[in-house]
Amino acid sequence: MSKSAEVLASEINSQDHTHDAVPLSERRSALTMGLLWITMVTCFPGILAGFQWYAAKISFWQVVQGSLISCLLVLVYALPACYLGAKTGFTYTLLSRFVFGRWGARFITVNILCISTCWYALNAIFLAEGIRGLFHLQLPEIWFAAVIALLMAINNFFGFSGVANFAQFLAAPLMIIWVFLSLYRVIGMGDSAAALLHAPPVVSHMESLTVISSFILGVSCWGNEPDYWRFGKPEKFGPFLPLLAALLLGQVLFPITGWMMAGVSGVTDTAAATRFVSEFVFGGAASAFALVLAVSYVAVNDSGLYAAINAAENLKEVPRKLCVAGLACCAALVTVALFGFSRNFELVAAISSVMLPCATTIMAAEAFLIKRICGRSEEFGEIPRYRDLPALRWASAVSFLLGASAGVVSAGFLPGTAALRFGVPAVNGWIVSVAVYLLLRPRELRTADK
Repeated sequence: MSKSAEVLASEINSQDHTHDAVPLSERRSALTMGLLWITMVTCFPGILAGFQWYAAKISFWQVVQGSLISCLLVLVYALPACYLGAKTGFTYTLLSRFVFGRWGARFITVNILCISTCWYALNAIFLAEGIRGLFHLQLPEIWFAAVIALLMAINNFFGFSGVANFAQFLAAPLMIIWVFLSLYRVIGMGDSAAALLHAPPVVSHMESLTVISSFILGVSCWGNEPDYWRFGKPEKFGPFLPLLAALLLGQVLFPITGWMMAGVSGVTDTAAATRFVSEFVFGGAASAFALVLAVSYVAVNDSGLYAAINAAENLKEVPRKLCVAGLACCAALVTVALFGFSRNFELVAAISSVMLPCATTIMAAEAFLIKRICGRSEEFGEIPRYRDLPALRWASAVSFLLGASAGVVSAGFLPGTAALRFGVPAVNGWIVSVAVYLLLRPRELRTADK
């Protein structure tokens, strides 16, 4: 490596350890990681989901049961994914080099770039719609959303510290207050709220679970959990309580509150629901509600852009601030492209909870299961250079292809696949990925020994 290249690599690593392991001295406490995770799974769409589930005739107890089961599924996936990051200290894209080979890792990297940028753009659109509706602004919403997308990148100019500090000291406390204030206001409705609890279900339990799990897994499982938890302490069950607390707040209490608000108000339209929450929780103080919305969406987008930055730097070593600025501009363009696209949220959520998490389950299987089965496995030690990697590791490539296909097809959103909708699509994909990998990886190891 030339002197100039060494200086560039040193600058990148000193900023955020995108090309080396995070030292133990820089690891964060479980409290910090928990507060960060609260901001990543607690956002306004969670309340709106509750309104939509009420409109879909899903009963209160179906919402409770479906949310808890979905959160359990998230934990089953997320615990090994998060511990993988904490144990190795590596980014998601660096980990993919060990398991997927040269072109496989690049494919995974491009996927995370695309999906993270789409999430970022969607949240910019949602925030623009919310603020414009609250203040009745006569602005071209598409360009307003694009400007917001640019402004939301500020925290990432300061690396993980900027993201974590914003979450720890502002976003998470505000989200916690918002959750309990909203729930307190609903419970305060007394008999009106209590009557909702006994309404009989109209849809089947399986149908309600499919609807609820699609949302919760879609917004809670991204695949690149190691990107954040590499800053956590390497304790096997360290992520459990932070993840559990964040999910209970953001994916159980928030949707339940939205469902109850819909029940006492009769409001189901998204725009009307936003106005109702502003008046019901904040007494019509649009500025206060706009601030909460902005903090919520900025915190969520911090994590999305952070993932895209780590992915981009895995492809090309560039100064971090230049990378942030470039990706923010790309996200603004994607915001314009996605604006007005029907079912944009459902599509991105479905793909997000299947594609990258399938790759993550394969990496977790390599780290925690293969050695027990075969007596040896890939050692996540010194980071391999692209030129030293095989072009493709066929066991992981086939497992990913089959798992992702199973998840996407069983989601039923592709043309001609509605009749194939089955169970919880994301879980279908995860199970197929791991099962196929556990079958193929031992043979790949035996072949390599010959």
